[in-house]
Amino acid sequence: MNSLHSERSKILVVDDHQASRMTAVALLSVEGYEMLEADSGPAALECIKKTNPDLILLDVMMPGMDGFEVCRHLKQDESTRLIPIIFITALNDRRSRIRGIEAGGDDFLTKPFDHLELSARVKSLVRQKRLNEDLDHAEKVLFSIAKTVETRDPNTGDHCERLVALGRAFGTYLNLSRPQIRNLEWAGYLHDIGKIGIPDAVLLKKGKFDAEEWAIMKQHVLIGEKICQPLRTMSGVRPIVRHHHERWDGSGYPDGLVGDAIPYMAQVFQLLDIYDALTSERPYKQAFSPEKALEILDEEVERGWRNPKLVESFKDFICNIHLQNAAAIPESERSPLVATG
Repeated sequence: MNSLHSERSKILVVDDHQASRMTAVALLSVEGYEMLEADSGPAALECIKKTNPDLILLDVMMPGMDGFEVCRHLKQDESTRLIPIIFITALNDRRSRIRGIEAGGDDFLTKPFDHLELSARVKSLVRQKRLNEDLDHAEKVLFSIAKTVETRDPNTGDHCERLVALGRAFGTYLNLSRPQIRNLEWAGYLHDIGKIGIPDAVLLKKGKFDAEEWAIMKQHVLIGEKICQPLRTMSGVRPIVRHHHERWDGSGYPDGLVGDAIPYMAQVFQLLDIYDALTSERPYKQAFSPEKALEILDEEVERGWRNPKLVESFKDFICNIHLQNAAAIPESERSPLVATG
């Protein structure tokens, strides 16, 4: 067992009534937890900043800053969003529970405490927090690797950052779900993570690949899929990583999928990837204008490479929304993504 899991878990009890705090502290101390106390919302936030507890028992009805406000504050902060919060309240009405859920609370307990119920819920949520922390760490490692890959290839610039922003905007335009938009954003960083396994002699070669080099280069999508495979949170990203070089007529790789056999999110993402590559300056080419980039996409539709309906939606998005928004950005702050020349 590693040190993270072997240290005593810290539980913070937040309640303006001392007797209630003492009851919770007494019940959980015998379970081996390190107990912390705060008598108000502001005191709780200060304590959390200093101690980073593993779970918070949070009273709802407190003067000044109530429990709902404390919870919202914590769940909106990247450094505290994973801390489980159990609302402790004498209120057992449906409205209070709905407010607690909306604030981001993880569970509810009603006073007076049932010792066995309190112990079971605390133990379950502390265990879940540990798992979430491990998962969060694994995701950060993946994104770090992806950033290293981007740095390794000096030709791409801030390609990933631009894809994330463009994916968020186009996903919203298509009325995709929040998980789908998140997958597009994550794919912006991770789509080429497999290039970490491509030798520099191939990845950084100037000029065209020979047949052997091209075969090696095409392996990057399979390597990328394998890197993302262990994480269930990447289940919606893996099809994008594997299939973003497929073509509508089946002439793409790695599987030669045809038409709608290509995962829809991969079809969406490849348009973003192509558009950004075309409108960005590279050592071997100048940045094309958005208009020229869309002409090239039309040519690819005529060749049978792209989904015609999706390309039409993308063109409408670029012309009627994306470029109009870009026009409001001062020219000195524009990236090649929003160039209008």
